[in-house]
Amino acid sequence: MTPASVKRLLSAGYRVFFLLAGLFAVFAMLVWESSLAIEAAGGTVSYGFATAPQMWHAHELIYGYGAAVIAGFLLTAAPGWTGLRAAPSGFFALASAIWVAGRLAVWWSASLPPLLVAGIDLVFLPIVGAHVLTLLLKRPKPAQMMILGVIALLWSGNAVMHGDWVGAGGDAWLGARVGVLALATLIVILGGRVTPAFTRNAMVRTGREHRLPRNPVRLGIAAIAPAIAASLTLLVGLPMEIPGALAAIAGLVALARLARWRGGWTFGQPILWSLHLSYGLNALGLVLTGLAWSGIGSELAGLHLLAIGGIGSMTLAVMSRAALGHSGRPLVAPAPVAVAYGLVPLAALIRFAASASPTLHDAGVLLAGGLWIVAFTLYVVALWPVFWGERGIAKPAQA
Repeated sequence: MTPASVKRLLSAGYRVFFLLAGLFAVFAMLVWESSLAIEAAGGTVSYGFATAPQMWHAHELIYGYGAAVIAGFLLTAAPGWTGLRAAPSGFFALASAIWVAGRLAVWWSASLPPLLVAGIDLVFLPIVGAHVLTLLLKRPKPAQMMILGVIALLWSGNAVMHGDWVGAGGDAWLGARVGVLALATLIVILGGRVTPAFTRNAMVRTGREHRLPRNPVRLGIAAIAPAIAASLTLLVGLPMEIPGALAAIAGLVALARLARWRGGWTFGQPILWSLHLSYGLNALGLVLTGLAWSGIGSELAGLHLLAIGGIGSMTLAVMSRAALGHSGRPLVAPAPVAVAYGLVPLAALIRFAASASPTLHDAGVLLAGGLWIVAFTLYVVALWPVFWGERGIAKPAQA
């Protein structure tokens, strides 16, 4: 690590935040796995945070990992949307330091005033959102403003969790549910753009002119609107059947969209089929979670399929593609990353099955977590030179 490599790391959102997200994905799951293993062996575990391990696990993967991915994506994509310059390295240094401070504050929350922990953790997304908003106000992009609205919902879910912890009212588990649903909604929106677009571009490059992906605007609206409404109605405390029905509708329409994107053509191209597979798991997770909130099926099973298979798989796919493209490298997933694309959905399916089998629950949860750790370790190791190294010579990709 040299001053030049550190300067490169802090030169772009995809570099610093996609690296932090990958590292934290491994760390957070190692902490959770170790606590489960120790408890299964009859021991007790004690960390520096004030909450139960399962609550720390939920919060940090949603509002730690998830927020880092969002920051990396928005701070990379917004300059392309608006045609304006990216933020200076000083901004990336400050924003990443604030994100790290939030993780440390939550980790040591047992020794810190709850209001201080909340203040440190809650400031990150508004800083990122405010920077993106300044760009969008200079070059208005109404469709992108919707994304900032969903991020406001995500931030509100985090505030609900901290509100519970500081004793100001709120329900921490409700905040976690809102966070998962808001992240899934972002996938419905952004995954619904990039998946058919990238597939179409790849097909056209081969000379194909017919049977290209179709992405009707009305169908997109029919998926996005209920997904946003589900997050909002959940946040304001309407009966669970209402956000449940909305989430299920959003998932079903998202599956209808996916069926029009020619996913079968992408076999043999991991950097493409990973987008289709993760969008499908996200949609299926919305359906199953929505049904569970209406009294049909297991909520934990649905939420974990959504969180691991949908959010985990899609963020891994988008981070790796954006990192390769924006660093000027060929849009071909390195072999370790291609393996990771398969491991995370497999972890989601194992975790889903574990929720339905009390006898296999503990082993299934540990196995799923282990696969997650291996997948993100492969991602970090394979793309380490991309985050720290010099650019290639290819034209930057669009995030």
